[in-house]
Amino acid sequence: MASFKDKLPAIDPRGFVLPLLFIIVWQAVTSAGWVDTRLIVPPSAVLTAGWKWLNSGQALESIGASLFRDASGFTLGAAGGITIGLLLGTSRLASTVFGPTFHTFKHISIFAWIPLLSAFFGRDDLAKIVFIAFATLYPVALATIEGVRAIAPSQLEVARIYGFTPRQALFRLILPAASPQIITGLHLGLIFAWLATMGAEFLLASTGEGLGMTVIRGRAAFRVDLIIFGMLIIGAFGMLLNELATRAETRLLHWRGHAR
Repeated sequence: MASFKDKLPAIDPRGFVLPLLFIIVWQAVTSAGWVDTRLIVPPSAVLTAGWKWLNSGQALESIGASLFRDASGFTLGAAGGITIGLLLGTSRLASTVFGPTFHTFKHISIFAWIPLLSAFFGRDDLAKIVFIAFATLYPVALATIEGVRAIAPSQLEVARIYGFTPRQALFRLILPAASPQIITGLHLGLIFAWLATMGAEFLLASTGEGLGMTVIRGRAAFRVDLIIFGMLIIGAFGMLLNELATRAETRLLHWRGHAR
């Protein structure tokens, strides 16, 4: 049996060369006084600001608030996306009646919904969660529709011959057959959800906490060090979520391959 270490991806140290070189040049330029350090702060100042923030009471509260909004919006949007995708993918009538409206709405920029959402829900967590759900819904729905429509007619015919009920056809044929596309859509939806989480915290800023609010406070106080650290934390959590989604997708599709 392979150990846990064997399952970890190999890390090529050459991937760290460019970031380290950038940091060295960055520190050298700021230390030499070649730039205005009020605008381009040295890396040491970013680390100091980050250390103070992590040791403050705001760190866990901000991270928790952002992850809560992200998870809530993603769950709501994913559930809605799968439901809509199954409906439009399996029902010709639903595709004819609702399909044109759905495909029209998908071309509206997600940020164009901000004024309407703020008018209906204000600028608190509910508006942010609904915004994140909108960002998640479309990639999940489109992937689900693609997966359902890719099912071979012969498979549907076999289900009809065996007298599958709609429930049996859904859980024994449609969902298993469309699962690769659905899982890929969920992965993409998770990426969109995190981007929308930051967008919501920037554009629907309120008195609450969040990683986006940390950057906004840094901007208000002209704390470039805090702004840069906030950006790095946002990117780090985005990479972490993407890595977790990639591993989950690989495991689920690997299991499906063995099930065949």
